[in-house]
Amino acid sequence: MQVNAQVERIASTEASVLVIGETGTGKELIARHVHQRSGRKGPFVAVNCGAFSESLIDAELFGHEAGAFTGATQARVGWFEAANGGTLFLDEIGDLPLALQVKLLRVLQERQVVRLGSRRAIPLDVRLVAATNIELRKAVEAGRFRADLYYRLNVAPITLPPLRERPGDILPLAAHFISVYGVKLRTSDVRISDEAQTSLLAYPWPGNIRELENAIHFALIVCRGDLIRKEDLQLPDIAAHAADPVTMFTPMPVSTSAPAICTVAPAADEDRLAGVLEALFQARGPRLFLSMEEALVRGAFNRCRSNQVQTARLLGISRNTLRTLLRRHGLLEPTPASAEALVEGAPDRRPALAC
Repeated sequence: MQVNAQVERIASTEASVLVIGETGTGKELIARHVHQRSGRKGPFVAVNCGAFSESLIDAELFGHEAGAFTGATQARVGWFEAANGGTLFLDEIGDLPLALQVKLLRVLQERQVVRLGSRRAIPLDVRLVAATNIELRKAVEAGRFRADLYYRLNVAPITLPPLRERPGDILPLAAHFISVYGVKLRTSDVRISDEAQTSLLAYPWPGNIRELENAIHFALIVCRGDLIRKEDLQLPDIAAHAADPVTMFTPMPVSTSAPAICTVAPAADEDRLAGVLEALFQARGPRLFLSMEEALVRGAFNRCRSNQVQTARLLGISRNTLRTLLRRHGLLEPTPASAEALVEGAPDRRPALAC
């Protein structure tokens, strides 16, 4: 395949790699393959940039000395040092705060890292593979991602098409997952019926490879004998795919002249909500969860007049988690640098909204 050939050519070089693709398309698998084919003797270290709070990710990536901050009772190696001699995979690089983007750029340029609380530079021999499910070029244009870091990372880009655009990969991947989980479940010689193969090829796989892996894993658990049948896959009805449940959750318009009020639906609306949910469950669209998630996030964000702190409070999630959701659904608009620098829990100096 074209992607495989490109990966093989890139792996033998020392170039930084940027893997671009939807969630679940196998970006980490590509990164591991690049490392395995690179000939590097050091470890492969995978880090999700969206998994740490903005106040901790600096120490996690670059390490710290004892006493560098409150609670730092002993020195700690960062992920860059841990990957020395090998490959560091930074997933969801688009979630990295702007302040950390500056430091990451310097590390890539100087090939050395300085721990928090130290002045001593530590030489590095690390190959960087970054991944993102957002368009970094648009993030650069919106001021959310540094252009110089983007060009530093985008030396050898690899674009992973979604699984729906790679039908030739579906059955080989299914066979691979059968072999992987067959060992764990102590099954052998399991095959897929012709009808089940047709269903696998016809389904659009909105969750990409991860959804296929889960479907095969479940089918191996419930199948009878050594044959996976169509009903074992538990795939949603393809006839319902055309329906887009998000249209049933159109948020109420928010007046720009009146103060925004963040409210929860009163009890009188519970029956109406239950009816809408029942209709969605019957439709069984492939994007049901994502559509409901988008509608919830979009509605709360609109209701709170695009205030991230208040929206996160209304939904009961952290601001970092909210920012990830906003990016996922294309709702994160350009914000001033001062707003970008706010860490979770810091006071928001914008006018308070009533929630």
